Amino acid sequence: MRRIIILIFCIIPFLSRAQNNVLVLEKNGMHVKSYTVGDPLTFETIYGQWFVGTIEDLRHDTVYISGQAFSYKEIAAVSRDHASWNPKVWGSTAIVIGAGVGVLGAVNGGIRGDKASQWYTTSGIVLGSALIGGGIILIATAKKYYTLGGRFQLQYLQVGRR
Repeated sequence: MRRIIILIFCIIPFLSRAQNNVLVLEKNGMHVKSYTVGDPLTFETIYGQWFVGTIEDLRHDTVYISGQAFSYKEIAAVSRDHASWNPKVWGSTAIVIGAGVGVLGAVNGGIRGDKASQWYTTSGIVLGSALIGGGIILIATAKKYYTLGGRFQLQYLQVGRR
């Protein structure tokens, strides 16, 4: 029984795979995001073409996506992905809610039989305007990608030998 256990422990290194190489996006030398094999990546090359796909392999300073090979130095911009928080979605939601506050004030005023000049309260106007304005600002300031060069750098980290 001991021999079988020892044999299993000796075979494990041949069946397992080591950690892959890593692409690291840095801002002013600080880690922002890491990419490795199996991660989705949307990027622009220095030639102005955008590519979308899953990283199939990272080998010898080369990124393999959808059967094409790119040097990591050919990447000019990396698209920002917001998995949990998307400013465009939240901005659109804020605009819809702000407009809803305005419509709700008019409907309630009409149901009560008030004059049109009395439909809206100061708090309703301020809340609706703030939501609409904040939503517009969120949508307008949502940066779509990281441009590599100045503050942002893409580093290739080779882990082990292959």
